[in-house]
Amino acid sequence: MPDDVKRDPRNYLAAERTFLAWIRTGLALMGFGFVVARFGLFLRELQAERGGPVVHVGLSLWFGTALIVVGVLVNVISAWQHVRGVERLNRGETAFDRPSPTGIAVALFLAILGLGMTAYLIFGLK
Repeated sequence: MPDDVKRDPRNYLAAERTFLAWIRTGLALMGFGFVVARFGLFLRELQAERGGPVVHVGLSLWFGTALIVVGVLVNVISAWQHVRGVERLNRGETAFDRPSPTGIAVALFLAILGLGMTAYLIFGLK
């Protein structure tokens, strides 16, 4: 790769934008996980206020915690990939030569978690 292309600031800025997008994704997962984890508490309070039997809805805690853990992992892995990508740019290599395994893993995990939450809402709250 020619030296002027290698040192093009647009490549570094694109890597930075990608990294910041992953950070936003991780933060959103952690925030959403917190909301999901607290949703069970909200349901218990609502049921107690209505005077009905308080049903234990503890799965929201586990789903929420899983989302928080995934958010943390996304941030750690994205930082590691960003450092590696900038190092590759500094060596003159292309930084992104294959699909993002992190993106694919997060998408598959969220799909499985979404299916689990759907099954829980349909079959678990009777």
